[in-house]
Amino acid sequence: MLTRRQVMGLAGTVAMFSARHAYAAPSLVPVPLVMAHRGASALRPEHTLASYARAIADGADYIEPDLVPTRDGVLVARHESNIATTTDVAGHPEFASRKRSVMIDGRTETGWFTTDFTLQELKRLRAKERLADVRIHNTRYDGHFDIPTFEEIIDFVAAEAATRGREIGLIPEIKNSTHFHQLGYAPEDMFLQVIAAHEYTRYCPLEVQSFESGNLKFLYDRVKNINPRARLMFLMGERGERVPDTLTAEQGTTFGELMTPAGLQQVRRHADAIGPSNTDIIPRDASGAWLRPSSLIEDAHRAGLLVHSYTFRPENRFLPLQLRNDRGDNVRNPQGAIAEIQRYLDLGLDGFFTDDPALGRQAIETG
Repeated sequence: MLTRRQVMGLAGTVAMFSARHAYAAPSLVPVPLVMAHRGASALRPEHTLASYARAIADGADYIEPDLVPTRDGVLVARHESNIATTTDVAGHPEFASRKRSVMIDGRTETGWFTTDFTLQELKRLRAKERLADVRIHNTRYDGHFDIPTFEEIIDFVAAEAATRGREIGLIPEIKNSTHFHQLGYAPEDMFLQVIAAHEYTRYCPLEVQSFESGNLKFLYDRVKNINPRARLMFLMGERGERVPDTLTAEQGTTFGELMTPAGLQQVRRHADAIGPSNTDIIPRDASGAWLRPSSLIEDAHRAGLLVHSYTFRPENRFLPLQLRNDRGDNVRNPQGAIAEIQRYLDLGLDGFFTDDPALGRQAIETG
């Protein structure tokens, strides 16, 4: 029997099924995809094998490694090159002199950066919880885990897939390409070399993300030649922000311009999906309350694009005002988190990033 959500939107979805969901399980309506944001980062420190393991155990369809290079050209999983808040580097006096300020995509950051460390040096560091004030429970894992390489993650996911008897997707983000190109790195070439070298990434569900358009254009055919099932997703920042690889142009492109029907047609030339923020789909007012939904999902579907939004988080402080309870900003609110996801699914969302994949799976199954 079809669920309520399967009945909703059936007519509009069936026509696009084969093109938009090439490797979804066969059904009348594709089931939305649960994408583990940096792993199960609400429950374990982000971008650790423990975080990915928990996400897989909790039913994630995809896990997300954000990729940045080391000084000796190895891709590792960190949300950004600056590792000040996600590792114990500040507690290593031998690395104190490497703290510095760097301009990345028009913003100055101060800390320690992966491109100043060899992989061997990075392996001496241990991961820690980034949102320590919010996710105090995660701090008990500080120091337990190292920084994994992209290749280590692929091997881990392949092993989990073989053990569990189900495919587990990878949705890597290539971070700050323009910045790394300026430093002399070629992260796209490094990425292609890695996925071509591993049997699992030549056939597994694979979706490559970037906030930049230039690298997606470069990667589009090359990735699909390695893995014909792969998709590419254009991540979208705030509407007024300029796309990072257009910052040096006299008239740079804003993400908002690419969220228009004409802009989405342009994006479709080099991407199969868009990754907007949740608030670009349902805006919020100054108090955090939901406003009227935008037409972004509908417009993207008309352009032939999937919509995979970011990021659903289970704590009250991240929820829309209408769904928060009175137990405190940093308290987990599973009921509110599930209700938030279901509101977006009712709008036709194809997939979503969440810090808590178990709640994402529950939202789909109970909707």
